[in-house]
Amino acid sequence: MPLPFLTADRDVDDLADDAAPLPYEDQDRWRRPYRPGPWRVGGAALLLLLASYILFSSLIIAMAGALPGAGVCVAIATLVIVLAVRLVRVGVWVSAYGLRQIALFTTTTVRWSGVGAVHTAQQPVKWLGLPRTVQGQALLVGPAGGAPLRPLVTDHNADFLGRPEAFDMACDAVEDWAHAHRRDRLGDGPSDA
Repeated sequence: MPLPFLTADRDVDDLADDAAPLPYEDQDRWRRPYRPGPWRVGGAALLLLLASYILFSSLIIAMAGALPGAGVCVAIATLVIVLAVRLVRVGVWVSAYGLRQIALFTTTTVRWSGVGAVHTAQQPVKWLGLPRTVQGQALLVGPAGGAPLRPLVTDHNADFLGRPEAFDMACDAVEDWAHAHRRDRLGDGPSDA
């Protein structure tokens, strides 16, 4: 079964020419311009392992005849599975429509017309999303109006901890999407219409 939220578009090197269109067939579909990191996938795998134990315990409880208890276990396992899937989906997603930042419990979508500048900056960042901060790099979005977004990705989050090359490639991909759609919006670049 294909899992489209785990795929990444790795053809960032093809974007060297500013006039070249983005190398994606369907730019209207939301896609993550990088692969989820090992910390994120490992955390989701542990949650799915926990869900399997809970489901197995619900089977044992149901065989013992306590159906309400088994129902509670199935409900808890379902919540853990949903949390694991949501954990894998956390990150930055792009499409022709705009930029989407998915967090564990919230989602923020900004149209490309609302995106001012996308750039990396040195600043204190959270380590694996925990309260502890360390000095690192963050991909920031300067809004064209309104409140600034929190950092899109950092080099110390669950996707890029210990993977500086992957962080640079992801930042370049998001910046290329922003640049291409800003150029199309201003009428400077080629249009697919």
